[in-house]
Amino acid sequence: MKEADSMRSTGVLLLNLGGPDSLKAVRPFLYNLFSDRLIIKLGPAFLQRPLAALIALMRSPKTRRMYKLIGGASPIRELTSVQAKALQARLDSECTPDGCNNIKVYVGMRYWRPFIEDAIKEAYTDGVHRLIALSLYPHYSLATAGSAFTELERVLKAYPMKCEYIRNWPQNSFYVEALAGSIRDTIDEDCDGVDSGNCHILMSAHGLPVYFIKNGDPYLDELNKTIESVKKRLPNLTYHLSFQSRSGPVKWLTPSTEDMIRQLAKQGVRRLVIVPISFVSDHIETLYEIDILYKDFALKRGIILKRVKPLNDNPLFIEALKSLVEKTLVDNANDR
Repeated sequence: MKEADSMRSTGVLLLNLGGPDSLKAVRPFLYNLFSDRLIIKLGPAFLQRPLAALIALMRSPKTRRMYKLIGGASPIRELTSVQAKALQARLDSECTPDGCNNIKVYVGMRYWRPFIEDAIKEAYTDGVHRLIALSLYPHYSLATAGSAFTELERVLKAYPMKCEYIRNWPQNSFYVEALAGSIRDTIDEDCDGVDSGNCHILMSAHGLPVYFIKNGDPYLDELNKTIESVKKRLPNLTYHLSFQSRSGPVKWLTPSTEDMIRQLAKQGVRRLVIVPISFVSDHIETLYEIDILYKDFALKRGIILKRVKPLNDNPLFIEALKSLVEKTLVDNANDR
Protein backbone atom coordinates (compact mmCIF):
# COMPACT_ATOMS: atom_id res chain seq x y z
CA MET A 1 0.00 0.00 0.00
CA LYS A 2 1.09 3.59 -0.48
CA GLU A 3 2.75 5.19 2.55
CA ALA A 4 0.24 8.08 2.61
CA ASP A 5 -2.70 5.70 2.47
CA SER A 6 -1.24 3.46 5.20
CA MET A 7 -1.61 6.38 7.60
CA ARG A 8 -5.36 6.65 6.96
CA SER A 9 -7.29 5.37 9.95
CA THR A 10 -10.75 6.59 8.90
CA GLY A 11 -12.51 5.97 5.61
CA VAL A 12 -15.54 7.63 4.04
CA LEU A 13 -17.52 5.39 1.73
CA LEU A 14 -19.74 7.14 -0.82
CA LEU A 15 -22.60 4.80 -1.66
CA ASN A 16 -24.51 5.00 -4.93
CA LEU A 17 -26.56 2.78 -7.20
CA GLY A 18 -24.02 2.31 -9.99
CA GLY A 19 -24.60 1.84 -13.70
CA PRO A 20 -23.29 -0.18 -16.64
CA ASP A 21 -19.90 1.04 -17.84
CA SER A 22 -20.39 -0.47 -21.31
CA LEU A 23 -23.19 -1.83 -23.46
CA LYS A 24 -22.03 -5.36 -22.60
CA ALA A 25 -22.55 -4.57 -18.92
CA VAL A 26 -26.23 -3.64 -19.34
CA ARG A 27 -27.62 -7.16 -18.97
CA PRO A 28 -25.58 -8.18 -15.89
CA PHE A 29 -26.32 -4.79 -14.32
CA LEU A 30 -30.05 -5.35 -14.79
CA TYR A 31 -29.69 -8.85 -13.36
CA ASN A 32 -28.01 -7.47 -10.23
CA LEU A 33 -30.71 -4.82 -9.91
CA PHE A 34 -33.67 -7.18 -10.20
CA SER A 35 -32.04 -9.79 -7.96
CA ASP A 36 -32.44 -7.40 -5.03
CA ARG A 37 -35.58 -8.37 -3.11
CA LEU A 38 -35.49 -5.10 -1.17
CA ILE A 39 -36.40 -3.34 -4.42
CA ILE A 40 -38.93 -5.79 -5.78
CA LYS A 41 -40.03 -9.27 -4.73
CA LEU A 42 -40.29 -11.50 -7.79
CA GLY A 43 -42.45 -14.31 -6.47
CA PRO A 44 -41.06 -16.60 -3.75
CA ALA A 45 -37.43 -16.10 -2.76
CA PHE A 46 -36.15 -19.15 -4.64
CA LEU A 47 -37.47 -17.68 -7.91
CA GLN A 48 -35.93 -14.22 -7.45
CA ARG A 49 -32.70 -14.86 -9.34
CA PRO A 50 -34.20 -16.95 -12.19
CA LEU A 51 -36.87 -14.31 -12.77
CA ALA A 52 -34.27 -11.54 -12.52
CA ALA A 53 -32.25 -13.30 -15.23
CA LEU A 54 -35.34 -13.51 -17.45
CA ILE A 55 -36.23 -9.84 -16.94
CA ALA A 56 -32.63 -8.79 -17.66
CA LEU A 57 -32.66 -10.84 -20.86
CA MET A 58 -35.94 -9.30 -22.02
CA ARG A 59 -35.14 -5.70 -21.08
CA SER A 60 -31.50 -5.46 -22.08
CA PRO A 61 -32.05 -4.75 -25.83
CA LYS A 62 -34.28 -1.74 -25.10
CA THR A 63 -32.04 -0.54 -22.28
CA ARG A 64 -28.93 -0.81 -24.49
CA ARG A 65 -30.63 1.44 -27.06
CA MET A 66 -31.23 3.99 -24.33
CA TYR A 67 -27.59 3.91 -23.24
CA LYS A 68 -26.45 4.26 -26.86
CA LEU A 69 -28.24 7.61 -26.94
CA ILE A 70 -26.22 8.91 -23.98
CA GLY A 71 -22.80 7.71 -25.10
CA GLY A 72 -22.93 3.94 -24.61
CA ALA A 73 -22.48 3.82 -20.83
CA SER A 74 -23.58 5.35 -17.56
CA PRO A 75 -21.41 8.25 -16.36
CA ILE A 76 -22.29 7.60 -12.72
CA ARG A 77 -19.05 5.83 -11.84
CA GLU A 78 -16.90 8.60 -13.29
CA LEU A 79 -19.00 11.36 -11.73
CA THR A 80 -19.07 9.70 -8.30
CA SER A 81 -15.29 9.34 -8.50
CA VAL A 82 -15.07 13.06 -9.28
CA GLN A 83 -17.25 13.77 -6.24
CA ALA A 84 -15.03 11.54 -4.10
CA LYS A 85 -11.86 13.34 -5.25
CA ALA A 86 -13.44 16.73 -4.60
CA LEU A 87 -14.55 15.65 -1.13
CA GLN A 88 -11.08 14.23 -0.46
CA ALA A 89 -9.53 17.58 -1.40
CA ARG A 90 -11.91 19.49 0.91
CA LEU A 91 -11.24 17.14 3.83
CA ASP A 92 -7.48 17.32 3.25
CA SER A 93 -7.65 21.13 3.21
CA GLU A 94 -8.82 21.23 6.83
CA CYS A 95 -5.35 21.51 8.34
CA THR A 96 -4.49 22.80 11.78
CA PRO A 97 -1.16 23.12 13.65
CA ASP A 98 -1.88 19.57 14.86
CA GLY A 99 -2.21 18.16 11.34
CA CYS A 100 -4.88 17.35 8.75
CA ASN A 101 -7.89 15.07 8.68
CA ASN A 102 -6.68 11.49 8.56
CA ILE A 103 -9.39 10.37 6.14
CA LYS A 104 -9.56 8.64 2.78
CA VAL A 105 -12.65 8.64 0.55
CA TYR A 106 -13.83 5.51 -1.28
CA VAL A 107 -16.64 4.75 -3.73
CA GLY A 108 -18.92 1.71 -3.49
CA MET A 109 -21.76 0.92 -5.91
CA ARG A 110 -24.70 -1.34 -5.19
CA TYR A 111 -25.24 -2.96 -8.59
CA TRP A 112 -22.09 -2.44 -10.65
CA ARG A 113 -18.37 -1.84 -10.33
CA PRO A 114 -16.80 -0.73 -8.09
CA PHE A 115 -18.99 -2.86 -5.85
CA ILE A 116 -19.33 -2.15 -2.15
CA GLU A 117 -17.27 -5.23 -1.38
CA ASP A 118 -14.44 -3.95 -3.61
CA ALA A 119 -14.37 -0.65 -1.71
CA ILE A 120 -14.28 -2.39 1.68
CA LYS A 121 -11.40 -4.62 0.60
CA GLU A 122 -9.45 -1.56 -0.53
CA ALA A 123 -10.18 0.32 2.68
CA TYR A 124 -9.12 -2.64 4.81
CA THR A 125 -5.87 -2.97 2.83
CA ASP A 126 -5.25 0.73 3.45
CA GLY A 127 -5.50 0.19 7.19
CA VAL A 128 -8.91 1.79 7.72
CA HIS A 129 -10.48 0.69 10.99
CA ARG A 130 -13.29 3.23 11.15
CA LEU A 131 -15.73 3.75 8.30
CA ILE A 132 -18.30 6.47 7.68
CA ALA A 133 -20.85 5.23 5.16
CA LEU A 134 -22.40 8.20 3.38
CA SER A 135 -25.45 7.53 1.23
CA LEU A 136 -25.58 9.67 -1.92
CA TYR A 137 -29.36 9.42 -1.77
CA PRO A 138 -30.42 12.58 0.11
CA HIS A 139 -33.81 11.04 0.90
CA TYR A 140 -33.84 7.68 2.66
CA SER A 141 -35.74 4.74 1.26
CA LEU A 142 -35.37 1.06 1.99
CA ALA A 143 -35.17 0.54 -1.79
CA THR A 144 -32.11 2.78 -2.19
CA ALA A 145 -29.99 3.67 0.84
CA GLY A 146 -31.55 0.82 2.82
CA SER A 147 -30.47 -1.74 0.26
CA ALA A 148 -26.95 -0.32 0.07
CA PHE A 149 -26.59 -0.37 3.86
CA THR A 150 -27.89 -3.94 4.03
CA GLU A 151 -25.26 -5.04 1.53
CA LEU A 152 -22.58 -3.08 3.39
CA GLU A 153 -23.51 -4.75 6.68
CA ARG A 154 -23.25 -8.15 5.00
CA VAL A 155 -19.77 -7.37 3.66
CA LEU A 156 -18.53 -5.89 6.95
CA LYS A 157 -19.16 -9.17 8.79
CA ALA A 158 -15.83 -10.34 7.37
CA TYR A 159 -13.88 -7.22 8.39
CA PRO A 160 -12.99 -5.83 11.84
CA MET A 161 -14.13 -2.33 11.00
CA LYS A 162 -16.39 0.03 12.95
CA CYS A 163 -19.01 1.68 10.75
CA GLU A 164 -21.16 4.77 11.22
CA TYR A 165 -24.01 5.54 8.83
CA ILE A 166 -25.19 8.81 7.31
CA ARG A 167 -28.61 7.66 6.18
CA ASN A 168 -30.32 10.84 4.95
CA TRP A 169 -29.85 14.59 4.71
CA PRO A 170 -32.92 16.17 3.05
CA GLN A 171 -32.48 19.54 4.74
CA ASN A 172 -28.71 19.90 4.79
CA SER A 173 -28.23 23.64 4.26
CA PHE A 174 -25.44 23.30 1.67
CA TYR A 175 -27.39 20.69 -0.33
CA VAL A 176 -30.55 22.82 -0.32
CA GLU A 177 -28.62 25.93 -1.33
CA ALA A 178 -26.96 23.98 -4.16
CA LEU A 179 -30.40 23.00 -5.44
CA ALA A 180 -31.73 26.54 -5.08
CA GLY A 181 -28.66 27.92 -6.82
CA SER A 182 -29.11 25.54 -9.73
CA ILE A 183 -32.70 26.72 -10.08
CA ARG A 184 -31.63 30.38 -9.96
CA ASP A 185 -29.01 29.75 -12.64
CA THR A 186 -31.54 28.05 -14.91
CA ILE A 187 -34.42 30.51 -14.70
CA ASP A 188 -34.29 32.82 -17.71
CA GLU A 189 -36.09 35.94 -18.90
CA ASP A 190 -39.06 33.91 -20.12
CA CYS A 191 -39.92 33.28 -16.46
CA ASP A 192 -39.71 37.01 -15.71
CA GLY A 193 -37.09 36.31 -13.03
CA VAL A 194 -37.15 34.47 -9.71
CA ASP A 195 -39.69 36.86 -8.18
CA SER A 196 -42.40 35.88 -10.62
CA GLY A 197 -45.08 33.31 -9.87
CA ASN A 198 -45.17 32.63 -13.63
CA CYS A 199 -42.18 30.30 -13.35
CA HIS A 200 -43.17 26.68 -12.81
CA ILE A 201 -40.68 24.34 -11.12
CA LEU A 202 -41.20 20.60 -11.49
CA MET A 203 -39.42 18.55 -8.85
CA SER A 204 -39.06 15.15 -10.49
CA ALA A 205 -38.09 12.39 -8.05
CA HIS A 206 -37.34 8.73 -8.63
CA GLY A 207 -40.52 6.69 -8.37
CA LEU A 208 -41.30 4.34 -5.49
CA PRO A 209 -44.04 1.73 -5.09
CA VAL A 210 -46.80 2.93 -2.77
CA TYR A 211 -46.46 -0.09 -0.48
CA PHE A 212 -43.08 1.23 0.71
CA ILE A 213 -44.76 4.38 2.02
CA LYS A 214 -47.60 2.38 3.59
CA ASN A 215 -44.97 0.33 5.42
CA GLY A 216 -43.44 3.47 6.93
CA ASP A 217 -40.77 4.41 4.38
CA PRO A 218 -39.87 8.12 4.97
CA TYR A 219 -38.97 8.85 1.32
CA LEU A 220 -42.00 11.01 0.45
CA ASP A 221 -41.85 12.98 3.69
CA GLU A 222 -38.16 13.71 3.15
CA LEU A 223 -38.74 14.83 -0.43
CA ASN A 224 -41.31 17.32 0.84
CA LYS A 225 -38.87 18.55 3.49
CA THR A 226 -36.33 19.37 0.79
CA ILE A 227 -38.95 21.11 -1.34
CA GLU A 228 -40.13 23.20 1.61
CA SER A 229 -36.51 24.19 2.33
CA VAL A 230 -36.00 25.25 -1.29
CA LYS A 231 -39.25 27.24 -1.18
CA LYS A 232 -37.92 29.28 1.75
CA ARG A 233 -34.98 30.34 -0.42
CA LEU A 234 -37.05 30.87 -3.59
CA PRO A 235 -40.56 31.62 -2.32
CA ASN A 236 -42.11 33.30 -5.36
CA LEU A 237 -42.14 30.34 -7.71
CA THR A 238 -44.79 27.71 -8.44
CA TYR A 239 -43.70 24.22 -7.40
CA HIS A 240 -44.92 20.76 -8.41
CA LEU A 241 -43.76 17.24 -7.45
CA SER A 242 -43.82 14.22 -9.75
CA PHE A 243 -42.19 10.80 -10.04
CA GLN A 244 -40.21 9.16 -12.83
CA SER A 245 -38.47 5.84 -13.61
CA ARG A 246 -41.44 3.61 -12.82
CA SER A 247 -41.73 0.02 -14.00
CA GLY A 248 -43.67 -3.10 -13.13
CA PRO A 249 -47.33 -3.82 -12.31
CA VAL A 250 -47.36 -2.46 -8.74
CA LYS A 251 -49.01 0.83 -7.70
CA TRP A 252 -46.50 3.70 -7.76
CA LEU A 253 -46.44 7.14 -6.19
CA THR A 254 -48.30 9.67 -8.30
CA PRO A 255 -48.42 11.80 -10.33
CA SER A 256 -45.94 10.50 -12.87
CA THR A 257 -43.74 13.11 -14.52
CA GLU A 258 -45.50 12.46 -17.84
CA ASP A 259 -48.93 13.02 -16.26
CA MET A 260 -47.75 16.21 -14.57
CA ILE A 261 -46.36 17.60 -17.84
CA ARG A 262 -49.63 16.72 -19.54
CA GLN A 263 -51.62 18.42 -16.76
CA LEU A 264 -49.50 21.58 -16.82
CA ALA A 265 -49.83 21.82 -20.60
CA LYS A 266 -53.62 21.78 -20.25
CA GLN A 267 -53.29 24.60 -17.70
CA GLY A 268 -51.44 26.72 -20.24
CA VAL A 269 -47.91 26.39 -18.86
CA ARG A 270 -45.41 26.96 -21.66
CA ARG A 271 -42.08 27.13 -19.81
CA LEU A 272 -41.09 24.51 -17.27
CA VAL A 273 -37.91 24.11 -15.23
CA ILE A 274 -37.40 20.50 -14.13
CA VAL A 275 -35.31 19.60 -11.08
CA PRO A 276 -34.22 15.94 -10.68
CA ILE A 277 -34.54 16.32 -6.93
CA SER A 278 -33.55 12.81 -5.82
CA PHE A 279 -30.46 12.57 -8.07
CA VAL A 280 -27.06 14.05 -7.16
CA SER A 281 -25.27 13.20 -10.43
CA ASP A 282 -26.11 12.66 -14.06
CA HIS A 283 -27.05 9.18 -15.24
CA ILE A 284 -29.66 7.58 -17.47
CA GLU A 285 -32.61 9.08 -15.56
CA THR A 286 -31.39 12.61 -16.29
CA LEU A 287 -29.52 12.24 -19.60
CA TYR A 288 -32.08 10.04 -21.33
CA GLU A 289 -35.33 10.15 -19.40
CA ILE A 290 -35.41 13.91 -18.79
CA ASP A 291 -33.16 15.37 -21.50
CA ILE A 292 -34.54 13.23 -24.34
CA LEU A 293 -37.82 11.55 -23.40
CA TYR A 294 -39.52 14.20 -21.26
CA LYS A 295 -38.16 17.13 -23.23
CA ASP A 296 -39.70 15.72 -26.41
CA PHE A 297 -42.90 14.75 -24.56
CA ALA A 298 -43.24 18.31 -23.26
CA LEU A 299 -42.42 19.96 -26.59
CA LYS A 300 -45.19 18.00 -28.33
CA ARG A 301 -47.58 19.53 -25.79
CA GLY A 302 -46.35 23.08 -26.26
CA ILE A 303 -43.98 23.23 -23.29
CA ILE A 304 -40.32 24.19 -23.49
CA LEU A 305 -38.69 22.13 -20.76
CA LYS A 306 -35.33 23.10 -19.30
CA ARG A 307 -33.41 20.97 -16.78
CA VAL A 308 -31.36 22.56 -14.04
CA LYS A 309 -27.63 21.95 -13.97
CA PRO A 310 -26.77 18.69 -12.19
CA LEU A 311 -25.13 18.84 -8.79
CA ASN A 312 -22.22 16.58 -9.80
CA ASP A 313 -19.15 18.41 -8.40
CA ASN A 314 -20.94 21.66 -7.55
CA PRO A 315 -18.78 23.19 -4.77
CA LEU A 316 -21.81 23.70 -2.52
CA PHE A 317 -22.77 20.05 -2.93
CA ILE A 318 -19.24 18.92 -2.06
CA GLU A 319 -19.45 21.20 0.97
CA ALA A 320 -22.66 19.40 1.92
CA LEU A 321 -20.86 16.06 1.87
CA LYS A 322 -17.98 17.51 3.88
CA SER A 323 -20.35 18.94 6.49
CA LEU A 324 -22.08 15.57 6.87
CA VAL A 325 -18.76 13.79 7.42
CA GLU A 326 -17.53 16.39 9.89
CA LYS A 327 -20.79 16.32 11.86
CA THR A 328 -20.47 12.55 12.19
CA LEU A 329 -16.90 12.92 13.41
CA VAL A 330 -17.91 15.52 15.99
CA ASP A 331 -20.99 13.61 17.16
CA ASN A 332 -18.92 10.48 17.63
CA ALA A 333 -16.25 12.37 19.57
CA ASN A 334 -18.92 13.85 21.85
CA ASP A 335 -20.34 10.39 22.54
CA ARG A 336 -17.04 9.11 23.88
